[in-house]
Amino acid sequence: MFDLKSSKIGIIGLGYVGLPLAVEFGKRYPTVGLDINKARINELKSGKDTTCEVDADELSQAQQLTFTAECGDLDDCNLYIVTVPTPIDTYKRPDLTLLENASRTIGKLISAGDVVIYESTVYPGATEEVCVPIIEAESGLVFNQDFFAGYSPERINPGDKEHKVSSILKVTSGSTPETAAFVNELYSSVITAGTHLASSIRVAEAAKVIENTQRDLNIALINELALIFNRLNIDTEEVLIAAGTKWNFLPFRPGLVGGHCIGVDPYYLTHKAQEIGYHPEVILAGRRINDDMGRYVAEQVIKLMLLRKIQVCDSRVLVLGLAFKENCPDLRNSRAIDVIRELQRYHVHVDVHDPWVNPQDAKEEYAIDLVEEPAQGNYDAVIITVAHGRYREAGEGGLRGYCNAAGILYDVKYLLPADAVDGRL
Repeated sequence: MFDLKSSKIGIIGLGYVGLPLAVEFGKRYPTVGLDINKARINELKSGKDTTCEVDADELSQAQQLTFTAECGDLDDCNLYIVTVPTPIDTYKRPDLTLLENASRTIGKLISAGDVVIYESTVYPGATEEVCVPIIEAESGLVFNQDFFAGYSPERINPGDKEHKVSSILKVTSGSTPETAAFVNELYSSVITAGTHLASSIRVAEAAKVIENTQRDLNIALINELALIFNRLNIDTEEVLIAAGTKWNFLPFRPGLVGGHCIGVDPYYLTHKAQEIGYHPEVILAGRRINDDMGRYVAEQVIKLMLLRKIQVCDSRVLVLGLAFKENCPDLRNSRAIDVIRELQRYHVHVDVHDPWVNPQDAKEEYAIDLVEEPAQGNYDAVIITVAHGRYREAGEGGLRGYCNAAGILYDVKYLLPADAVDGRL
């Protein structure tokens, strides 16, 4: 029924998830990568990837991969993979707009016998309850009779050059046993780390959404411990190092929890839970703690400034790092912005520096004009929010050099030793 040898793959969405996947498939199968952003397509055709996930050499190895911004160019594909973002809206509700649009596009292209696989993070049931009906309505085809579906959640870790798409074990699933076997065979052909075949699409969806929910809650616990230890005048890092001498203590650290996964996925699960009449408490409590850490950091810096009799109003503060994690240009759902906005409420002049982030992206996403190079000795406080390699290399001397004589150096990321900074989480 399904034949890998005759597969032509269309991948919809060429961001941090879609592009590395398209490159792997493009090494073995005819593959068309679609992205509605024409500038993105042009850069990829020129052999450049501004997300820094795939270099020019890797792109050139995908001999059977082509790029397009035109949906019609996927018309002769018989296997579609959806890798579009699934964010939350301003009310922290799942925003499935891009996923629904991708499903409409597939509905206009799909033919009898075709398979569509979703990789975007969703709540359990979304593939069959939201996406499939759209494809049926647009195509006139019947699910599991004329076309079939699978779900294989993405596990990309942006900026991680060690754990890449082919070396991360892949969870797979399908809407029928035959489809599941085909989807598993497909991914097994490019994922060297192997696959795990789930019993259903809903199980695979649930597995993905709890991966990051678990991590979110673990960080929330450590963040709450940091809040407690700060009041007790105990260094949190020192406590964690001591506790870490036990073999089964998990090495989490406090911090700002952003990005497109950890700070977002739990809301997909809680949305579905509330939809079925269950009101989650632990998950949302962890989210509240993590969402509030930016405000807490800003307030701690303000207190340190007041203790040094630095006038807060009209002071100058430098925030080092806008990306959601180190050595990565991805600034989606960056929680450094919470620190910045809270400082601005105190009428502080905030400069932001990030050597990885595209200045135009910072302007469009957050209305922030990045400073190209901060001035030495110019700031009443410097806050390290992202542990970029450049900041690590600069060390205490380089980073404190941005401070004026009385300036505060605050470390969110434990980049420097405790005695090298004036405050940290």
